[in-house]
Amino acid sequence: MLKIGQRGIRHLQRFSTASFTTVSASSIEKGQNRVVDASLTLIRERAKLKGELVRLLGGAKASTSLLGVPLGHNSSFLQGPAFAPPRIREAIWCGSTNSSTEEGKELKDSRVLTDVGDVPVQEIRDCGVDDDRLMNVISESVKLVMEEEPLRPLVLGGDHSISYPVIRAVSEKLGGPVDVLHLDAHPDIYDCFEGNKYSHASSFARIMEGGHARRLLQVGIRSINKEGREQGKRFGVEQYEMRTFSRDREVLENLKLGEGVKGVYISIDVDCLDPAFAPGVSHIEPGGLSFRDVLNILHNLQGDVVGADVVEFNPQRDTVDGMTAMVAAKLVRELAAKISK
Repeated sequence: MLKIGQRGIRHLQRFSTASFTTVSASSIEKGQNRVVDASLTLIRERAKLKGELVRLLGGAKASTSLLGVPLGHNSSFLQGPAFAPPRIREAIWCGSTNSSTEEGKELKDSRVLTDVGDVPVQEIRDCGVDDDRLMNVISESVKLVMEEEPLRPLVLGGDHSISYPVIRAVSEKLGGPVDVLHLDAHPDIYDCFEGNKYSHASSFARIMEGGHARRLLQVGIRSINKEGREQGKRFGVEQYEMRTFSRDREVLENLKLGEGVKGVYISIDVDCLDPAFAPGVSHIEPGGLSFRDVLNILHNLQGDVVGADVVEFNPQRDTVDGMTAMVAAKLVRELAAKISK
């Protein structure tokens, strides 16, 4: 049976009323297929362009490519993260700092960083595509990037629901599970939060159920309830809570991951940081990591990083001078340096 999202139904009904026609289910399905095909073609052709450029320049074994996924409707509170990708890009290239990362990688070198644009989430939803298919489109978009060796995806969210289709795609494309380093104030491992299996609070339950991660390390946790701990035990998650961070610091700043699997994936929810460093998030949780804590963990991590995401930055809650946008941009810059080689 054809499934049409409620927002898409309302949109199509308005279109139908305005044109004095009745849109049949078959016409809607054909239209949805054309929109999805066009969306994937957009990413495919951009990825081909960037891949050809990087291969022409030569010398790169792995190259970071940004992919935006402006999705916010799976958030349980505010949907502002849908507006984050362009704000992060703007901050990366705003000119207030140079284009070199802390470890000396030059971001203006296309062998270090390219950009294939955004998955057109809004257009896909406007034509009535449901979340099952939308998640598949996101996964396919990630795979299209990975097909263009040596590109590796660094995904700009969006709410944290996007990590499920992205990590699924990375695991499937590489042919096996990865180790996942997840920095967040919340474990996002509810079975089905508020009845939504794709909720941003349930993404890591879907990842673990699918067998896409061998190890899942969650760092920065300070808002966790009984279900979060039970789900963690169920899936064998290594949960590092902020209340014990001083004791765990040495371990977390000397991680070695990815041996025996297909590599390491890093997922950073901006609210892993204390709100003093990143106030522009939907869920403000005091008592978090400092920015330098996060960079120490990233810089010292040993492992082949095959993909990453930065999620849950909410521009609608940021300061007027874009402080959190700059924080998210710096995370992206340092992740790009970690991935590219």
